[in-house]
Amino acid sequence: MASSSSFASSFQSPKKYDVFISFRGEDTRFNFTSHLHEALRTNQINTYIDYRLEKGDEVWPSLEKGIENSTLFLVVFSENYASSTWCLKELAKILECSKNQDCSVMPVFYRVDPSHVRKQSGSYQKAFEEHERKRNINNQQLQKWRDALTQAADLSGWPCSVNRDEAELIKEIVNCVIQKLGPRYQSEDYLKGLIGIHERMADVESLLDKGSKIGGCQFIGIWGMGGLGKTTLAKALFNKLRFTYEGSCLLTNVREESKRHGMDALREKVVRGLLGDKESHIGNAICPYTVSTLGRKKVFIVLDDVDDLTHLEKLVGRHEFGSGSKILITTRDKQTLGNEVDDIYVLRGLNPDEAFDLFSINAFRNGYVDPKIRELAEEVTKYAGGNPLALKVLGSILRGKNQEAWKSQLAKLQKLFCPQMHAVIQPRLDWRDLRKKPF
Repeated sequence: MASSSSFASSFQSPKKYDVFISFRGEDTRFNFTSHLHEALRTNQINTYIDYRLEKGDEVWPSLEKGIENSTLFLVVFSENYASSTWCLKELAKILECSKNQDCSVMPVFYRVDPSHVRKQSGSYQKAFEEHERKRNINNQQLQKWRDALTQAADLSGWPCSVNRDEAELIKEIVNCVIQKLGPRYQSEDYLKGLIGIHERMADVESLLDKGSKIGGCQFIGIWGMGGLGKTTLAKALFNKLRFTYEGSCLLTNVREESKRHGMDALREKVVRGLLGDKESHIGNAICPYTVSTLGRKKVFIVLDDVDDLTHLEKLVGRHEFGSGSKILITTRDKQTLGNEVDDIYVLRGLNPDEAFDLFSINAFRNGYVDPKIRELAEEVTKYAGGNPLALKVLGSILRGKNQEAWKSQLAKLQKLFCPQMHAVIQPRLDWRDLRKKPF
């Protein structure tokens, strides 16, 4: 395969931000845009807005980076939008990214006539008359901004007159954003290179669907040894499904984070993630209003790398979530799940073809396999037992080595642990058992 990623590789979103909001601060910062931003945040939509800039950041480089790292763009055209050169620079950059990166631009015409934006008339004409008098702005730049305004105003968007219900409009915008984001995160490009993940996602989704017919809150465990890709699988499912829930939270590396920060801090993180509300907790206590609110919400929670049964009780066991809620738990230890889960998905190693593909990606340059070494490669693949991380480690060790070195290394591997493998295989599992039964 051409990609160097794997089923167990680090899972990354294509963009850092879901949405970038471009707006004129003096017009809408403390009314429409602040309400829109809050609604997006409450729905777990990661949104870039200019007050996220850290003190000391250079303004334009930070804004430019934010635009490049965003998937969708909401442009709030208001009366004085065109009077800001920053807004016009943002808009030109946004349209450049939307053209080159297949992003979506969604305009909102906030108490401004779309034709004024399109033709640069009304307040937009006055703004450009002011820009024309500035010596540091040339005609080429002005024309670029005019073209950007015309192009953006021709896009499908939302008018917002004085008589329109802004709360309803914001709901409509958020729903549209969710609909646009969902397919993007479910696309083949998002999962490209994650060998074997489609089948495994489908298996877990079938368990989730089964619980949906019953109702209530469903707990599903993903169980398997280290290195099989439990975290990758859980993250893929989270990114695909989270937009269909009223609240969602992904809590990774629970085992280590609980030791580092304590369970109370993790519990608060779960609540904040579900409600999108930093004020939903008081100290370490969850207030009655919060419990009541969670009980009405259909939520999707992923708890990754749980190794203690009490973690489940402290993080989610005390909360009654809305009907249709799903709790997904990954663990290396089946005993951790106890009787708390409705179903357990046993994550097994890659099949021989998948394993060889992944091993080859890491062991051979440009996908080329020397015929003399292929047989040895197949033996090494079998030795790894279909464990993706083990395959990556072994492939890296043997990469670029000649046939004699391969034979020598294989002989050693048959007798001894590879030092790098200790972090991959659970201490309680015997290496010989791994060769017999990938798990």
